[in-house]
Amino acid sequence: MKIESDRLELVHFKPELLTDQVMKWFKDERLMRYYTNSKRKIDRLELLNSIQEGEENGTSFTYFVRFKATGMLIGAIKLGPINKVHKISDLVALIGETGDFGKGIGTEAITLGSGLAFKVYDLRKLFGGMYANNIASIKAYTRAGWVVEGVLKGHYYEDGKNQDRILVGCFNPKYFTEKEINEAKYENWYKIN
Repeated sequence: MKIESDRLELVHFKPELLTDQVMKWFKDERLMRYYTNSKRKIDRLELLNSIQEGEENGTSFTYFVRFKATGMLIGAIKLGPINKVHKISDLVALIGETGDFGKGIGTEAITLGSGLAFKVYDLRKLFGGMYANNIASIKAYTRAGWVVEGVLKGHYYEDGKNQDRILVGCFNPKYFTEKEINEAKYENWYKIN
């Protein structure tokens, strides 16, 4: 099944896609600030081993985001770790190339990743979390139909300050009613019986 939008398409991981240009994303301190909890750079062998192990175990899958007009890889979507019992997974999006692509690329990539998770992997729910000061990421996920489910107060410690973690989720309408999805929103948590 091809997962694509007007501008983007998802390409399933192949080792030859880990080009020097792609590896620059994983060495960029600005990007890794939010991508990894350790804030450390990731080398090619470590990334390759991690992706291949997840694929072999069926617990995580990596797709690259390709700009259709040029064929250029501009980001990655990681689905996993997948909990097969509960049919849930984290979904992490990384846009490594900013280029001249226009606004909404992150949102579009997350929307494609959500569709992939629901249609191909038949997951019930996706979840994620990000630093509260990562406004661009929060906006990208919520514009892609995700909801803020909660806040972990002072979850991160950054630059000598406590930083909240914003919890987001996306619900497969095959498994959740519209009412259940609306009730999941953080601003509604106190209204639920």
